[in-house]
Amino acid sequence: MDRKQHWEQVYTTKKSDAVSWFQEHADHSLRLIHNTGLGKDAAIIDVGGGASILVDDLVAEGYTDLTVLDLSAAALAVAKQRLEVHADEVRWLEGDITALELPLQRFDIWHDRAVFHFLNTQEERAAYVRNVLRAVRPGGHVIVATFAEDGPLQCSGLPVTRYRPETLHAEFGDAFVLVEHEKEVHHTPSGNVQQFVYCCCRKGLN
Repeated sequence: MDRKQHWEQVYTTKKSDAVSWFQEHADHSLRLIHNTGLGKDAAIIDVGGGASILVDDLVAEGYTDLTVLDLSAAALAVAKQRLEVHADEVRWLEGDITALELPLQRFDIWHDRAVFHFLNTQEERAAYVRNVLRAVRPGGHVIVATFAEDGPLQCSGLPVTRYRPETLHAEFGDAFVLVEHEKEVHHTPSGNVQQFVYCCCRKGLN
C-alpha cells in the first residue's frame, strides 16, 4: 500500500476525532502563529492539515487567506463538511508535499503539525524543504511540529523520525533562523501521551 492509499484508508475507516493526533483546538499552533505578529490577512498554508481543527480556529479568528494541503482527499472532505458554508473561505489542495510544486513566494506562514516526521529519507526531506524555500516569502515564518526525541517511534503503523529542536532546525539549513521552540505533551483520544516538539523558524530576506 502506498502512502496515499494508507491515509485514504485511515480517513475512510476512522472518525477524525478518534485518530491519535486529534486536537480539540490547536493551541500550540495558534500561539506560534500569533507570535509571528502578522495580521489576519497573512497568507497561511497548513501542510498536512487534512481534517485538523486548526483551519476552523483560524477562520473563527478572522484570517482571510488560508490554504490547506493534504495527501488524502477523504481528510480534506471531513474538514470541508465540518466547516460547512465557511469551507468556501479556504483553498483546498490535494497532493504530496514532496512531489507537487507550490506557487512561488506565496505564503507568509507555513504550518505543519506531524507531516515532516513521516519523511524518513533524506531525499523526501530535501524535496519538502525545496518547497518551503520556494513557497514561503522572504521573512516568512515556518512552524513545524514533529515527535520529540522521546516521542513515539511509529504513528498510524508507519515509522517516524524523531527530533530535538536543533536537529529539526538543521534540516532546513542556514536559510532559516530558529526563532523559538517548545515541547507539547499531547494526550491522544485513547489516553496515551505523546511528546511533540514545535520549531518556529524565519526565512531570510535573501
